[in-house]
Amino acid sequence: MAEVLEFRMPTGSAQTLLVWGLEPQPGLEHCLFLAFRKFGPLYSVRTHRNAAVAGPGYYAIIKFYSAGDASRAQRACNGQRLFQKSPLKVCVCIKQKGFQQRVFALNSNKCQELANHYLGFSGWSSRIITLQNVSGFDGENEELGETLQKRSVKYLCAVEVTLRNHGVRTRGVALSEEDLGNSEDPLELLEASRRVQKLAVGKALSSAFQKIFLVVLENGKVAVEYNSTQEEPTDSLTEEELKGLVQVNELSLEQPDFEEEVLSDLTFDEELPSWKMPSN
Repeated sequence: MAEVLEFRMPTGSAQTLLVWGLEPQPGLEHCLFLAFRKFGPLYSVRTHRNAAVAGPGYYAIIKFYSAGDASRAQRACNGQRLFQKSPLKVCVCIKQKGFQQRVFALNSNKCQELANHYLGFSGWSSRIITLQNVSGFDGENEELGETLQKRSVKYLCAVEVTLRNHGVRTRGVALSEEDLGNSEDPLELLEASRRVQKLAVGKALSSAFQKIFLVVLENGKVAVEYNSTQEEPTDSLTEEELKGLVQVNELSLEQPDFEEEVLSDLTFDEELPSWKMPSN
C-alpha cells in the first residue's frame, strides 16, 4: 500500500508515538532520536516530566513523517530497554474526536531534510530566480489622520525547485519584512537586511515544496506528484516576469502558515499511570 507524504507538519495520530517509563539521564532526547530515527525520518522528539501522580521519570512524544515508520517503530520498541535498564512502553496516539488541528507548512530546513531522505541529496536542486529589495516607508494612523513614516526592510524572493528524475519543476514566492522603527544605524540595517533575505529565501523554498507530494510505495520506491491545488498566479509567469514581480500590482502574495507544533489535541490509547513497569 502506498503512503502519501506532504511537506507539512505531520498531524496524524498514526504518525505520533507516546513513549513512557523513561529514566532521567543526560541527553535523553538525543538517545530517543538515535533509537527511533533508524525506522525513518523524524519530525520531532519532545520529552516531558511525568505528572506527580505518575511517579518520577519522563515521557516523550515522537513524531514521524510516515505513519508506516511510526507503526514499525512502535512494534519494534514497545517493551524493549533500548538505552536504559527498564523496558519502555510505546503506543500510538489517538486524536481527540471533533478537533481539527491546523496544518502548517514545514520550514525550509525540514523540507530539505525530507527531500534528501526520500529523493537523495542529488535527486533535487533549487535556485533563486530573483531576490528583490522592496523596502520602503508605509503605515498610516487613521485615528489621528496622520501618516506615520515607519522604516522597514522588506525582500521579495522567487525560488525554483527541480526534481529531474521525476520531471517536476515548481516555484515558490515569498515576502519577508522586519520593522526597524526609527533606527538610522547602518550596521543594524545591514544585519536586518541579511536576516530578511535569508528568511525570504527560506519561505520561498518552503512554498515551492508545498506544491509537490511524495508517494512512498510498499517496495520503498518513491514517486512525486504535482499538487495542482497549491498553484499560485506566479506559476504562469515567465522568468523575466518573475524578476519584475514588484511591478505586478495585481499579484497576490498571501503567505503560507509555517510550522508550529501543537500537542494539546492528542490523547493516547492508554493512560500514563495505568501501565506499571515490569520489575527487573
